Amino acid sequence: MFKRILSQVKNWFPAEEVSAHCDGPCGVYDPSSARIYAEAVVSMTKKLMELEVPDASDKAAVIKYNNTFSRYVAIKEEQAQKTKEEILILWTDYFKPKHLEQYPDLHDTFWKTAKLCSASKVEVSAEHAQELLDSVKKIHDMFWATKSRDVSWFTAS
Repeated sequence: MFKRILSQVKNWFPAEEVSAHCDGPCGVYDPSSARIYAEAVVSMTKKLMELEVPDASDKAAVIKYNNTFSRYVAIKEEQAQKTKEEILILWTDYFKPKHLEQYPDLHDTFWKTAKLCSASKVEVSAEHAQELLDSVKKIHDMFWATKSRDVSWFTAS
């Protein structure tokens, strides 16, 4: 009977589904995913800038162009948002006050990187996309230095 009552209560008040990485003490952090996402922002920005606008009288070419352009924009914005999410996790969950002694510009670096993520979403700027990737590299270097590990920076493209 108790199980039936509990089941009914659960039906009346369902728990919201949640997901996160991570407020638990797993200790698994790595800036590599932020690098991959930022690198995709650079790639999509370059692709957008290389697109040739077709003659307006060629309806099929205009449709194809608009489809490609919108896909590139959607991917660029999605990847910039994922970059932001990854760096915010590092900033708020991994880095501690003791790291500020080693990196007094830590907060400024993360804040500016988050702003570059936003800039990369709202504009098509090769300069800002590259600045974002460079800033993620700085975070990569800071992160691994706090672990006394020399992890090489590399890009896939």
